Amino acid sequence: MGIAELEFDLDIFSGPFDLLLTLILREEVDLRELSLAEVVVSYLDHLEARGELDLEATTEFIVLIAALLELKSRLLLPGEEVDELLDLEPVEAAEELLARMLEARRYRAAAGHLSEQLALAPEVRYREAPLPPELRRADLDDAPAGIWDSQSLARAVASLLILPPQLDLSHVLVARVSVAERISHLRSMLRQAAQLSFEDAVSGADRMTVAVTVFALLELYKRGELSWDQAEPFGEITVRALARTPAAVPR
Repeated sequence: MGIAELEFDLDIFSGPFDLLLTLILREEVDLRELSLAEVVVSYLDHLEARGELDLEATTEFIVLIAALLELKSRLLLPGEEVDELLDLEPVEAAEELLARMLEARRYRAAAGHLSEQLALAPEVRYREAPLPPELRRADLDDAPAGIWDSQSLARAVASLLILPPQLDLSHVLVARVSVAERISHLRSMLRQAAQLSFEDAVSGADRMTVAVTVFALLELYKRGELSWDQAEPFGEITVRALARTPAAVPR
């Protein structure tokens, strides 16, 4: 549903949003008497009823409401302060709002055209670029000698069949401990002492085990079994147990 098709039932107006904007621009509806808060609340009720968010329509609604708020603020300012605070008169502000609406409509039309073209295009797209000028026209007489014989062709094809060297993955760390194991480790330490240092919990562990211990710490914090404090960035982390029955460890 487009933003223009939305129905609003307000104190001074009842009908589609597009008609409301038209009446405001024609000065047939007094913007000073219109509660924009009711318009926003009605739109939020509409979104809740639909159960989904249309980003394009919502963005358009926010732009139009912002323009209406600006126009209404210009109308509500005292006449003596308008010349000092604002460069635009209410009539000029209304024309500016109309220009914004027309510009937004052009952008929506362009976006719709691009969306249609994208739907018609194949799912896999390739970058099309012309050959370099030096390769567009090649004369075989200018080619180096010996590149067109059968032996050269055989060597070129054979080079394609050579397997590349196997990648060295020795630097990649593999997790040798699970989150459940580190949760049990932290619980065991907290049963012995209600407070401990994170450095003590990962003493002698490798980097991967330290990372898994962080996940275990977050999991226990989410379950409400512990909390922690860190007085300064990169400082010592103090872990404290909370009085709560621990939940089952995930498998």
